[in-house]
Amino acid sequence: MKNNRPRNLGELRESGWKSRSVKDELRDNLLKKIEAGGELFPGIIGYDKTVIPQIENAILSGHNFILLGLRGQAKSRILRQVHTLLDDYVPVIPGTLLNEDPLNPISPQGRKMVRDQGDKMAVEWLSRHDRYHEKLATPDVSIADLIGDIDPIKAAREKLDISNEEVIHWGIIPRTNRGIFAINELPDLQPRIQVGLLNILEENDIQVRGFPLRIPLDMLLVFTANPEDYTNRGNIITPLKDRIDAQIITHYPRSLEEARRITAGEIVLKGDPPPVPEFMKDIIEEVAFQARRSEYVDQTSGVSARVAISAYESFLSNIRRRALRNGDSDHFPRMCDIYSITPSVTGKIELVYEGEQEGALIVTQNLLAHAISAVFLRHFPKPSKDRAKPDERPVANPYEAVVDFFSSGRKLEISDDMPLAEYKANLKSIVGLEEIVRKHFDTDDDRDMLLRMELILEGLYHHNIIAREMHDSVVCYADLFSNMLEEMGGMGGLE
Repeated sequence: MKNNRPRNLGELRESGWKSRSVKDELRDNLLKKIEAGGELFPGIIGYDKTVIPQIENAILSGHNFILLGLRGQAKSRILRQVHTLLDDYVPVIPGTLLNEDPLNPISPQGRKMVRDQGDKMAVEWLSRHDRYHEKLATPDVSIADLIGDIDPIKAAREKLDISNEEVIHWGIIPRTNRGIFAINELPDLQPRIQVGLLNILEENDIQVRGFPLRIPLDMLLVFTANPEDYTNRGNIITPLKDRIDAQIITHYPRSLEEARRITAGEIVLKGDPPPVPEFMKDIIEEVAFQARRSEYVDQTSGVSARVAISAYESFLSNIRRRALRNGDSDHFPRMCDIYSITPSVTGKIELVYEGEQEGALIVTQNLLAHAISAVFLRHFPKPSKDRAKPDERPVANPYEAVVDFFSSGRKLEISDDMPLAEYKANLKSIVGLEEIVRKHFDTDDDRDMLLRMELILEGLYHHNIIAREMHDSVVCYADLFSNMLEEMGGMGGLE
């Protein structure tokens, strides 16, 4: 408790408090957490067997480390949780800028306070949350920002000679002494600034405008970076790479189940979310997986986990908006809701060949088509156009009744603003569609049944069995051959 902590240097000595380096502190606390079975990084999913063990090894080894990976792989979030391994509070000398240990002062000011005040010198306690600082590397970051510079105003105000090291204005790194300092996007730091980090990592020598200072800074330095072939904005200089003890490679979720858990933990939407079947969640996650395999998407740029997170938020919002527009309580998803995620995807993928905005839109539509098709095949048989030869038994076609429905010239329209009763009646009018769902799913939920019936229609379309046209929020399914004839007739009329 705060009231029981020593209030001055004498009480601190009597308490038996022992000074430890930051890396020893992290190591000891990590060992205790591992022994107790505690979770090191709550909320970080998919790294239990890959990234997290490597971070644990780096901390146990007392290593400064860098997380290397594409965007949206939780690199910054991981670094912001490392400080939870620090002690709750550590004693510091009040009034000093370097968070100095009362038992081991490192600045002239700190040593003078201990010498002049002795055991009566007051002691303050610094929380672990205040011992973590980070800096986003940008081209305008200077040595003064990170390490420090001479402050002529301070020299004039305190009547100090310009050669006195007390006139130095310390940068953010020295001010993080006895803590953890993180630099995000390290390659964006100019090479001449990266050089300034070399001695901090290795010898703790700091030079500020010619001051030959040797200040034993005590900290863990951690970094993040995208692969060099992605950033193209800069590189990590070789000597700095050599001084970073461990390079840990991050990655995207490797399964849909992991991806769903990440998205579920990140979505931000007020109110209770509507019920969403797992296969609809899979379609949204599958879009990101398809993008990470697409030849049209720049894989060196990466496809962030934020693609699925933003897409799912748009998907849920469209369900609510549709229900309010229709004035009913139908908050169950429809397949038309899945197309509302398009704006959330187009802005988050980088194309191999940049062009007009329509290019990103077309690629997104193709990704969505592949995602729907992949999920459809996990739940229903693959449609086929093959016919049996004269000397063979007839080919079993589970979708024959549905195809015959459209082959007779009939069409089916479903719109975003269609009331539930009409939506249900239209889908149930297709002979054989409900029977296919019941054969592969045991469900008593009428809305779930209707949604899976829509999935079948989408699957048949994406396998070129039936035709589909979309006009704004209206989806029209029809016979593939008849639709082709209509399009040819329309073209002839223009000649």
